[in-house]
Amino acid sequence: MDDLFLRVPRATLLQDPVGLCLAPQRVKHIHLAHKIAAGFPSPASDYMEPGLDLNEYLVPNKAASFLFTVTGESMAGAGIMDGDKVVVDRSVSPVHGKIVIAVVNGEYTLKRLFHFNGGLELRSENPAYAPIRITEGCELEIWGVVVGVVRRYRG
Repeated sequence: MDDLFLRVPRATLLQDPVGLCLAPQRVKHIHLAHKIAAGFPSPASDYMEPGLDLNEYLVPNKAASFLFTVTGESMAGAGIMDGDKVVVDRSVSPVHGKIVIAVVNGEYTLKRLFHFNGGLELRSENPAYAPIRITEGCELEIWGVVVGVVRRYRG
């Protein structure tokens, strides 16, 4: 059964986690920020929203949060693409249905956690990838829960 884990393609992580409590000081963007219509022009262009502090928005628990870079397409159905950054909070409980960073037999993977027939599965969000069933003898550590995704638009 160990060879199953070697053959299952996974979304992998490019580097060791970067602790966000060690990140540079907060930068609050106070530039023009308001809702924008993607269809017809909006007559409410004079309505302004306050600036957005991305640290406050994406990192609920700074001391327990880390940033990973994703590689692979196994979580595309959840909107997590190759090259995205995921914010992972180790203080959030890993419950059924959450997207988690898991360590299976010493290898990191990004998957959705499922309780299945009395056991556990790690499922991708891409039908091309098989679920990873956690069986007796498998080593599993749920490293943290994904709480945010950051993507740079390159269009």
